[in-house]
Amino acid sequence: MLKRPLVNNQIRAPRVRVIDETGKQVGVLELEEALRITRERNLDLVQVTEKVTPAVCKIMDYGKYLYALQKKERKVKIKRAGELKGVRLGFNISPHDLETRARQAENFLKRGDKVRMELPLRGREKALPEFAKEKINKFLEILAGLIPYKVERELKREPRGFTMIIAKE
Repeated sequence: MLKRPLVNNQIRAPRVRVIDETGKQVGVLELEEALRITRERNLDLVQVTEKVTPAVCKIMDYGKYLYALQKKERKVKIKRAGELKGVRLGFNISPHDLETRARQAENFLKRGDKVRMELPLRGREKALPEFAKEKINKFLEILAGLIPYKVERELKREPRGFTMIIAKE
């Protein structure tokens, strides 16, 4: 639940540090003086902090401020459902490129996504599945050194090559 800040006449502090709508400090004023300034500008005096003396108050549109707070709270509430991201390895991929792909997969896993690792096979490459599995195992070894993972779907041979799905432990 959103804790609403004190506004205008709800503020109890006798003296307040005032910050105007542009972010500039006006200074420490009596509460009545600060309220008079805000009324002249057709805005509200919102208490931003209560733990310091004098209390810090900002001159702003309270409605816009509440809307921004609610928007920020909604953004925090939205939990990302793990998306399925893809990492494609080539049959003749170099060791350095394997490391790069492993780091990319690590980033996906850290964000909570699942990773679909695929190694497509073309032409005569289909006759060498052991070599392809070796590449996949090297990739998984590198990834295991970076982040713990679990296999969601085992390595599977498909008409176009190999695929496997992994997720964060």
